[in-house]
Amino acid sequence: MTQSFGAASDTIVALATPQGVGAIAVVRLSGPQAINIANGVFHGKNLEKQESHTIHFGTIRDGEQLIDEVLVSIFKAPKSFTKENVVEISTHGSSYIVNRLIKLLIKKGARPAKPGEFTLRAFLNGQFDLAQAEAVADLIHSDSEASHQAALHQMRGGFSGEIKLLREQLIHFASMIELELDFTEEDVEFASREDLRVLVEKLLRVVEQLIASFDLGNVIKNGVPTVIAGKPNAGKSTLLNALLNEEKAIVSDIAGTTRDLIEDEINLGGVIFRFIDTAGLRETTDTIEAIGVSRTQEKMKSASLILYLFDLGDTDLVEINRDINKLENLGVPFLKVANKIDKANSQFINELKSIHPDTIFISAGKKENLEQLRERILELVNLDKFKTGNTVVTNIRHYDSLTRTRESLLDVLGGLDAEVTNDFLAMDIRRSLHYLGEITGEITTEDLLANIFSKFCIGK
Repeated sequence: MTQSFGAASDTIVALATPQGVGAIAVVRLSGPQAINIANGVFHGKNLEKQESHTIHFGTIRDGEQLIDEVLVSIFKAPKSFTKENVVEISTHGSSYIVNRLIKLLIKKGARPAKPGEFTLRAFLNGQFDLAQAEAVADLIHSDSEASHQAALHQMRGGFSGEIKLLREQLIHFASMIELELDFTEEDVEFASREDLRVLVEKLLRVVEQLIASFDLGNVIKNGVPTVIAGKPNAGKSTLLNALLNEEKAIVSDIAGTTRDLIEDEINLGGVIFRFIDTAGLRETTDTIEAIGVSRTQEKMKSASLILYLFDLGDTDLVEINRDINKLENLGVPFLKVANKIDKANSQFINELKSIHPDTIFISAGKKENLEQLRERILELVNLDKFKTGNTVVTNIRHYDSLTRTRESLLDVLGGLDAEVTNDFLAMDIRRSLHYLGEITGEITTEDLLANIFSKFCIGK
């Protein structure tokens, strides 16, 4: 379902800070009449005569009735977030004061902003492109160092710059081929087909690198679903508690204590991991536990990482090999984690090390070697490319457009191989340009904009 945005000549108003009681709240106005409307309820200096980027103390009054003492910040067009006149009124954080103020501003001529309308206006007024606008929402919702850095890189134009460069290079050849269509009878060639092939192959390499980065980008943005799996009493709940540094899961010597999924988030190395403690992997006649075991199997299939945990004092090599074989068939990355090293005999540990040298040996109960486990977990995420400043795709819409771009570029190469006529070649190039343009907003529709910005919070 899409929403319809109002006219750009409207002045909009919304609460820019989170709902609820707090020390302060900020109400934002944007539009041609923002300063005039705010001035109509503000008692202090004449806001219309003040310089841009200044802050003024005064009161908000409805007629003679005092509502609150406030600070008013003025940003005059085009030197504001939306490139319009913007006023931000900082009040005390009472929901009554905020609602009273917004109603008063609406009565004076503003209208309530729709979700994302401030950022939409910034985009429409050329403050930034569509990919950068989407990064604003990602930055607001970033909850780790990695997601913050990815959103900041995109918001500052890192991703957009690469896309625009690709598009500009392709536009040149498209224009030359289009020009050839006007001279079909003269049999002239303005665009070298060999040069076009070299360019398209180069663009394909860049596009495929961006597409391949989406797996990492999705991890950065949404976190890593990580399942702790193993048979009952292997110490899964103890390990979850040790990683969280809190008693999240019930720990008991009774097998099958965990009968449902327990989830929590941990920030490791700037990445959010959603750890899931599961019911044990075993056959059971207990109806409730059986449901938990079934859910464990489903979670393991959809996980990005599995920690296979086994008890060194209660698991033989045959059982370990059988479980590892099952995990390998799942196709999900997993770590072999041997627990309770304090209770195992050295001969079994040495035998296990020789057969499975990548096993991590820990004691969840005594919190031994947990740092080694954390390091191995981070190695599997492979953030090295991201940390070197390479662009990472985190948005599913961008991933989809890049995939379509790749298909169109492959069609261009296929057309060159088949020596198709210029009109077919131009058509495939235009499709490539179209999908690249969708990412940054050179090509867009009202429905697309409504779908993107309706997901923003009101006030942003």
